[in-house]
Amino acid sequence: MELPNDPAILLSYINTMLRDKYKSLTDLCDDYNIDESVIIDKLSQIGYSYNETQNQFR
Repeated sequence: MELPNDPAILLSYINTMLRDKYKSLTDLCDDYNIDESVIIDKLSQIGYSYNETQNQFR
């Protein structure tokens, strides 16, 4: 799976996947063989971090 390059689009895409299909970021990343740190690092550049309790980037 290729992730969107634009951080804002990536944010929307990942949060939608977390809301609709996955119980955690780890589950999503395991399913698509993606390194969690890539997503976390990219979204931190625009001020977002993963909230495990809410299962979304905020």
